Amino acid sequence: MKKKFVAILCLIFLGIGACSSDSGSTPETKPTAKTLTVNVSSIEFISTGNSSGISITTNADSWSISSSDTSWIQISKTSGVAGSTSVSITATANPGTVARTATLTISSNQVASVQITITQPAPVVVLPVTYPSYNTNPIAADAIGMSSSAVQLAAKIKLGWNIGNTLEATGGETAWGNPKVTKALIDLVKANGFNAIRIPCSWNQNMANSATAQISATWLARVKEVVQYCVDNDMYVLVNIHWDGGWLENNCTDAKKAENNAKQKAFWEQIATSLRDFDEHLLFASANEPSVDDAAQMAVLTSYHQTFIDAVRATGGKNAYRTLVVQGPTTDIDKTNKLMLTLPTDKVASRMMVEVHYYTPWNFCGMEKDETWGKMFYYWGANYHSTTDTAHNSNYGEEAELDKLFKSMKTQFVDKGIPVVLGEFGAIRRSNLTGSDLTLHLASRAFFLKYVVQQAKANGLLPFYWDAGGMGNNGSAIFNRTNNTIFDNQALTGLLDGLK
Repeated sequence: MKKKFVAILCLIFLGIGACSSDSGSTPETKPTAKTLTVNVSSIEFISTGNSSGISITTNADSWSISSSDTSWIQISKTSGVAGSTSVSITATANPGTVARTATLTISSNQVASVQITITQPAPVVVLPVTYPSYNTNPIAADAIGMSSSAVQLAAKIKLGWNIGNTLEATGGETAWGNPKVTKALIDLVKANGFNAIRIPCSWNQNMANSATAQISATWLARVKEVVQYCVDNDMYVLVNIHWDGGWLENNCTDAKKAENNAKQKAFWEQIATSLRDFDEHLLFASANEPSVDDAAQMAVLTSYHQTFIDAVRATGGKNAYRTLVVQGPTTDIDKTNKLMLTLPTDKVASRMMVEVHYYTPWNFCGMEKDETWGKMFYYWGANYHSTTDTAHNSNYGEEAELDKLFKSMKTQFVDKGIPVVLGEFGAIRRSNLTGSDLTLHLASRAFFLKYVVQQAKANGLLPFYWDAGGMGNNGSAIFNRTNNTIFDNQALTGLLDGLK
């Protein structure tokens, strides 16, 4: 009877699970909480505009993203579903004068929204660099003593010599180990076969006032004094703006274009005015070895040359007719052939020259220690290779390469009435060698110098030997500047033999 009663009760409550043959029970499953997260809470764009990525992670069925300002904020994806999604946010350039902000809102109908703050500063206004005009007393054009065209002047320049590591030396004229230039030194150079002098000059370190780009009157007078030594010897002389701390040389860029053109103008107005009374024996050169690798940089360099030409011409006097020299990109012959496709304009016809330099192969001309990519060359020229020290024979850049490069300058410029100045060339003297190695090296070096001069003259290039004054190992001195004597007669003979 008792068992039957229990069975009846179980049947009564069966619908609600009151009875079970099991003593345990299964708990009710709770729903999963919905989440929505973004990996950043703020983004700061640059004033010129850029993009930034965000990552949205959620288990909600769907989400959407909106911006409080769609005029300058662009969103790559405005909606999505559960999972992780990458979204790119882009800001356009800020054209205004104040910073701007926006808010991104990521929303879902299953979870609270998330916001990201967007900021973008106003562009930095770079005021143009200006200097006072130093062309304060332009005078009427003066053609007296200026009758030669660039081609006619080139025919008068036989062999040139650089006063290297001196007036361009950082720290002052004697800072790099050479004595001050004297008239006796210039007399010595003239007496030994050179009729032209190149004076590398620094101006940037010789300013009396950097805020106004004013060059020291003392320095202008010193350069003028050295020019006078040369002209008094009936020598042609080339004055430039050399490396000069690299302000122009290392900055043929759009970012520096306006600033450098302002300084180029200020400097050349002062240089040209100071040296205006010299006749055609004096030439001006815009720069030295301006670093240029592509057409865009070449365009900037051309603007520097144009500023130079315009500044010099505007001062009047003999500068109205002076022959001016513009440098090829990095003064490298191959780059010049490929990139210097147009020249700056000059209102005076036939008074422009182009300048390149020649230190090929560098392993022979200037390399001072073996590198992983190559060894020093001690011996240059087909007939000057060592049979015992073959590792240091030149294996590129010998006679055929030189012939090809010089010929390219003849074709590109000389044949079109534009003389080419070979403003620097040379090869260091490796006096640490001994015995037959030293003998062969010195003979090879003398032949190199002879061949450069010979082929330069054959192709209409005007050779200027680079003499930095050093008389020790890896030096390039032809003359001993301390006692005004010939130091390296073998190299001097090689240079002069090239003229024969």
